[in-house]
Amino acid sequence: MTRTLELLAPGGNIDSIKAAIAAGADAVYCGLNRFNARNRADNLSIDDLIGVIRLAHRNDCQIFLTLNIILIESEISALVSLLNKIVNTGLDGVIVQDFGLLYLLNEKFKSLEIHASTQLTTHNEGQVKFLNQLNVNRVNLCRELSFEEITHLSSFAHEHDILTEVFVHGSQCICFSGICYMSSAHNGTSGNRGRCGQPCRDQYITTSQGKIYPLNLKDMSTFLDVRLLVESGVDSIKIEGRIKKYHYVYSVVNAWRKQLQNLYEHDNVGQDDNALYTLFNRGFSNGFLQGNIHKNMFIDNSRDNSAHYLAEKNNNLNDKGIEQAKKTIYNERSAIIRQVDKKIEHLSTDKIPVEISISGEPGTPLKVSVRTEDVSFDLFSASVLEKRSSQNGFCGDSNSSQDLTDGCLGEKKSTIDHMGYDGLLKTFRAVNSSGYQLSNVLVEDLDKDLFLPFKDIKSMKREVLITLNDLDEFTPPIDPPRVVKHAGKRIKPSLSVLISSKYDLHLCDETNVDFYFQLPDCLQKNIPEFKNLFLNNPQISPLFPSILIGEHFNAAVDLLQQVQPQQVVTNNTGIAYYAWKMKIPWIAGPYLNLVNSFGLKCLKEYFNCSGAFISN
Repeated sequence: MTRTLELLAPGGNIDSIKAAIAAGADAVYCGLNRFNARNRADNLSIDDLIGVIRLAHRNDCQIFLTLNIILIESEISALVSLLNKIVNTGLDGVIVQDFGLLYLLNEKFKSLEIHASTQLTTHNEGQVKFLNQLNVNRVNLCRELSFEEITHLSSFAHEHDILTEVFVHGSQCICFSGICYMSSAHNGTSGNRGRCGQPCRDQYITTSQGKIYPLNLKDMSTFLDVRLLVESGVDSIKIEGRIKKYHYVYSVVNAWRKQLQNLYEHDNVGQDDNALYTLFNRGFSNGFLQGNIHKNMFIDNSRDNSAHYLAEKNNNLNDKGIEQAKKTIYNERSAIIRQVDKKIEHLSTDKIPVEISISGEPGTPLKVSVRTEDVSFDLFSASVLEKRSSQNGFCGDSNSSQDLTDGCLGEKKSTIDHMGYDGLLKTFRAVNSSGYQLSNVLVEDLDKDLFLPFKDIKSMKREVLITLNDLDEFTPPIDPPRVVKHAGKRIKPSLSVLISSKYDLHLCDETNVDFYFQLPDCLQKNIPEFKNLFLNNPQISPLFPSILIGEHFNAAVDLLQQVQPQQVVTNNTGIAYYAWKMKIPWIAGPYLNLVNSFGLKCLKEYFNCSGAFISN
């Protein structure tokens, strides 16, 4: 077995990230205190993130940052400020949902690698093409897809230079991620804002089948299907669990790492998944991957099922047996915690001290020598040093604090001599924004009263940051972009009507309002009927659903091509992509979750969107 998969682990806090690294994760996804879809996780500060990136990279592990919520207009300024702070840290990718953020990344922060979150509900070819147009490097495919569907989409994504990842272990949702509004409607807490209240786990009135948790899905586990995952062509397998404790993260990642190594080295898939059952679980199912969606994917209990499983395995499924199982599991988990504590105690996220020595004399380039416990390198200025004079813009003692002219700075005036100790310290203190801490700036070998254009000093600072953080380029900070406010237009309110049955077509003859026809998710068998409906009623615009998988997506594209409607409304970005390519005016539906002006700019400028429903 030569093909390997990235093992992508959750990191809800620093200890969980350390545990994932110790267990052999290839990458970890984590969130900050804002803008991520797991508000209930402990999450990280900016300083934590910088330390985590350094620790991970020293252990051949990547860090992906979740910025995977929809963003309201008033948050854009804070978001841009955050992007300014993370863009040059060596972060390996950002996981995003919001189209406004996708726009900003494409326009202003091009060095950041973009990963499409599960919240973007990617499940068809058109969506892959849509995301490719937005320079997305990786997509998370919907966890509801089967092996065959994952295989097809992974191959298609690779043709467009996009990597794919799938969830393989952990909690499952009753609805497709990104388009579930149950928590918002039920509790007033939006999953698309990182505040899902999990009403699908709640107890309800007993159903006719005697169930009190009718919406409660078992957890996903495709542990025994690892060979299928490799054969599917997917690039990364992702473990859910940013709210879980660090010992849980270690145990799951460790089990998966051993399973993968067993396959790679011995072409064998282990059949013992008992270690996973001793951890928190609601029972396990691989129904989606196997394409076997049935009632056994549900469990009528939202609590931890591990003790019940162990008691049943021991043929002792009674109150006494369950209590004994709880004690056994408690002891096992306590032992795991002690084991993990020892493994992570030496993993430090502290910044590495860096010492910078600066030297030079007239007629030579300025030399900047950087030394850390990991690396050492020398940089030289593009220009040579000159003796300071009135001709090059500065006269006087190099330690004075008189104003420097534009000729010396190449920028605005300053009260600090940029070639003196204080000026050099201020310039190179920028390394503190990375995984390093400036411990000292040595200038003993730098002659006094020297001149070098300030732009050269800035350039050397950028080179230091690029080299220390292993960056391809340095992205300077930007001010929050402002959307041009156009003069308001007086528009007479109008009424539109949405129908979903051919028996309502007669309404079109009774009024002059705009009509839209809601198409079903399962289109394939009814294409001739819908084709005739729209050709015979060209005043009706089709409204495409949010979920269109496989043959149903192909059927929807065929319908577009055959009918060529005057306009369409779509909740699916795959249809949006093809409408744009066919030059059919399209309106973004409410399921695209548009809540800021940059999202509208994204769809307008990249896909010529002609209108949009604003999410409420």
